Amino acid sequence: MTYPRYPKYRESGVEWLGDVPEGWGVVRTRWLFSIKKNISGELGYDILSVTQQGIRIKDIEGNNGQFSMDYAKYQIVDVGDFVMNHMDLLTGYVDISKFLGVTSPDYRVFTIRKPTDCHYKYFLYVFQMGYKNKIFYAFGQGSSHLGRWRLPAEQFNNLSLPFPPLSEQKTIAAFLDAETARIDTLITEYETLIDLLKEKRQALISQAVTKGLNPDAPMKDSGVEWLGDVPEHWSVRQLRFIANLNPSKSECSNIGEDEEVSFLPMEAIGDDGSLNLEHVKPINEVNSGYTYFRNGDVTIAKITPCFENGKGAVMSGLKGHIGFGTTELIVVRPEQNISISEYIHLIFVSAYFRKLGESWMYGAGGQKRVPDEFVRNFKIGVPPVDEQHAIAAFLDTETSRMDILVQEAENGINLLRERRMTLISDAVTGKIDVRDWKGVA
Repeated sequence: MTYPRYPKYRESGVEWLGDVPEGWGVVRTRWLFSIKKNISGELGYDILSVTQQGIRIKDIEGNNGQFSMDYAKYQIVDVGDFVMNHMDLLTGYVDISKFLGVTSPDYRVFTIRKPTDCHYKYFLYVFQMGYKNKIFYAFGQGSSHLGRWRLPAEQFNNLSLPFPPLSEQKTIAAFLDAETARIDTLITEYETLIDLLKEKRQALISQAVTKGLNPDAPMKDSGVEWLGDVPEHWSVRQLRFIANLNPSKSECSNIGEDEEVSFLPMEAIGDDGSLNLEHVKPINEVNSGYTYFRNGDVTIAKITPCFENGKGAVMSGLKGHIGFGTTELIVVRPEQNISISEYIHLIFVSAYFRKLGESWMYGAGGQKRVPDEFVRNFKIGVPPVDEQHAIAAFLDTETSRMDILVQEAENGINLLRERRMTLISDAVTGKIDVRDWKGVA
C-alpha cells in the first residue's frame, strides 16, 4: 500500500532527517527528555536488562561472578522510563520499561519532560529507528572494531529530533502499532512454516538412514535401542568399522611447504553442509595446530553450539585436494566399498546422532565438546553401498525442494523486515502523511 506525502515540506537542517513537513519542529533531545540517575542503594529490586526484544527481567540465580551487593549500585527504573544501552550502538537497543526495577549504571535512563508535548510511543519509534538505521552511530565515540561504540551524554542531549504536533505523534504511533503488528504476524507465519519444513526435513533424513526407502522391506531388531528395527539385509556396525577417524597429516608430507591449500575456519563451514572456500594458506602455515582433511572426508563440529546445529560437510573442491581447518572438527574418512561420504554426512545431521551426542558432551558452558570416542563407537545401520547412494540421491532431491521453500520463506521475512523499517522511518520523519489514517474497521 502507498501513502500520500504531506502537501508542503521545509528543510530540517539535519542531514539524516532531510526535509520535514511544514508545521513540524526540529528539537534537540535535551529540551524534550531529562536523563535520570537515581542509584537504588539497596537490594530487593528486579534486575532489568535491555535486549533487542525489549526490556527483560534478568534471571540472576545462575549469574556467576555477579555478587548481590553489586545490585545496590544499580540505578532505579520506574514504569514508563526509557532505558537505552548507549554503550553499544552496534547491538544495543532502547525500550520503555513496563517494570519497576534497577538496571546497570552504564545504561542511560531518561524520561519525557512534558507529557503534554510528547507522546512516549512516537519517540520510542524514533529512538529505535536510530539504532536500526544506525543513525546514532555517526554521533558515537569509542572503538567500533572492539564492539564498543557509545553515545555520550552530550551527543545524546544534542541530537536533533523531529517534533510533530502532539496529535500527529499519537496518530503516527497508532498507525505504526497497527501496521507493524500486521507485518509481525506475517513474519511469524513465515517462521512457523520454516520450522515445519525443517522438522519435516529432519524427519525425512532420520527415517531414510534408519529404515531405508522401501517401506515393505523385511525388518529385524538392530539391538540398538535408539535405532530400533532396521531392514533385514542391513548390517549394524560401529562407525570405526566403516570409516577412519582423523587421518594422519603424514599423507601430505611430500607437498612443498609453500604450496597453497584450502583453509577453513569454523565460520567457513555451514550448518547446511555448505563450504566457503575463499581462504587459502601455504601448507607450512597450517600443517601444525590445525585439523587436516582431503576431498571426500566428512567433517563434524564437536564444540557447542556448532555440534547441536549440525555444522559439518562433505569436503570437496579443496585446493590441491586437501585442506586444514579448526581443531574443533572431527574428520571421518569412509572405507572404500563399505560406506560413502554422503551417507555418513546424513548420519551426522540426523536428529538421533545429534541428540545422543549432546548427552555425551563434556566440559562447561560454551566449551562443551563431543568426544571422538562417541563418534568412533556410534552404531548405525549400514545398507549396501548402492543403497547408500540411492538414499543420498533421494534425500538430496527431497531436501533441496524443502531448502528452496525455506529460502523463499526467509526471503519473504527479509522483505517484510525491510518494509517494517522503511515504514517506521517514513512515518516518524514525515515522509508519508498518515493524519487521515483511521485504523482497521
